[in-house]
Amino acid sequence: MRGMTERQQAILAAIIEQYAEIAAPVGSVTLAKLFGVSSATIRSEMAKLEDMGFIKAPHTSAGRIPTDRGYRIYVNGITNAQMSELPSGIDRSTKAIAAHVQLNVYQSDRAIRSAVDSLVELTGNLGFATIGSELYMNGIGRLFSQPEFLEGRHVQSVANLIDNIEPWLREARPNEPLNVFIGSENPIGKSSDTTLIISKFRSPYSDRSYIGVIGPMRQRYRRTMELVRRTGAVLEKSLQHSDDDADDTVKIVQLPQK
Repeated sequence: MRGMTERQQAILAAIIEQYAEIAAPVGSVTLAKLFGVSSATIRSEMAKLEDMGFIKAPHTSAGRIPTDRGYRIYVNGITNAQMSELPSGIDRSTKAIAAHVQLNVYQSDRAIRSAVDSLVELTGNLGFATIGSELYMNGIGRLFSQPEFLEGRHVQSVANLIDNIEPWLREARPNEPLNVFIGSENPIGKSSDTTLIISKFRSPYSDRSYIGVIGPMRQRYRRTMELVRRTGAVLEKSLQHSDDDADDTVKIVQLPQK
């Protein structure tokens, strides 16, 4: 994280992680307790982070929240080495996803639904999967129940993102194993204040297979990114073992809200 001291990096990470948990601006008192320094020291460091464009003050709040740029710096810092320190409970969650998908191993459409459902339940975001031009989606209610969207702000932009996710994936074909688009980086719905996390996986039915989530920028990024990646791997393995004699026709499905 060029231009920041180690303490500033740690404070930025703490703001992002605290904000993900409490959905409210993070103040200097909270951070001072966390780092064992004075509130004045934290306020000084926060002012520098704000000058660098990594955090901002919403309205007249005394606390701060991350900016798109702050989130990007943080996500870039989630390296493979860091991910060796896995988020708490991630292995248990992966086993639950695998068990859910395995129940439908010989019915590919149900296996895909199970994978999408699992991401919705475990992340609180909208979940989706695309196999070629076919789309599975669930969790719109979960997405719009997030505090960021309760007052109806950005709803049109978010709806545009949802409506266009499949054709965009079909055209753009993001090729990284894990792709993260934050806020204004979103290729569609740039003003939606959402994050789009996508994992590419192999499928017998298409070389353009993706699974992912759409949610607010306020995410538990390490956990959500790892869950999306692992769910893609589980689904890839499941689809490779699908019964050739089963009805493997993949249909566009808008799953009912829970």
